[in-house]
Amino acid sequence: MSAGFDTGCRKCPRLAGFLNDVRAEHPDYFSRPVPSFGDPDARLLIVGLAPGKHGANATGRPFTGDHAGILLYETLYEFGFGTQPYSKNSDDELKLRDCRITNAVRCLPPENKPTTSEVNTCNPYLTDELNSVPANGYVLALGTIAHRAVLKAFDLKLSAFRFGHGVEHKIDQELKLIDSYHCSRYNTQTRRLTTEMFRDVFRGLRAALDASG
Repeated sequence: MSAGFDTGCRKCPRLAGFLNDVRAEHPDYFSRPVPSFGDPDARLLIVGLAPGKHGANATGRPFTGDHAGILLYETLYEFGFGTQPYSKNSDDELKLRDCRITNAVRCLPPENKPTTSEVNTCNPYLTDELNSVPANGYVLALGTIAHRAVLKAFDLKLSAFRFGHGVEHKIDQELKLIDSYHCSRYNTQTRRLTTEMFRDVFRGLRAALDASG
């Protein structure tokens, strides 16, 4: 969990109100800002978009309980970043190795679409996460919004770092940013992102991390 992160955060009125509505509809759901999950000393930080209504917003763990998490956790397991190929809930026995997962926006947004203001308000939490990645570490941005949120955290110009699936960006001497299409149901069902495309990204990350010791 990033420094200063608070699951009671209410800084975004629209999101706070929406969470109240979802909590009333589903009182057993987590329905709060979702903390990051994984190894606090990880060299790989994965940044998604935001919690899904019946996924992370329900379980309190990123990419857990929704379609997007199926491919992600299977792939993490395949390349040695996870102890099991699925994430059922926040109380299961899954552990991540040298990997941590977070989101650009920690609260469930209506229609899965956070506003620019909400991304910006949540950005300090992401900045804390990024600052904790050790030297020679990697950040994997799942989708354009995550990509842009990472750049904002480093006060970098979007025009200098164009999003592209599988593209690697050198952020500074000690950190690299890798882009991937988000592993959402829409992207996988339309085959904008195939399983092999996603594996290729992680195959490269695994090789790079192994080479750096």
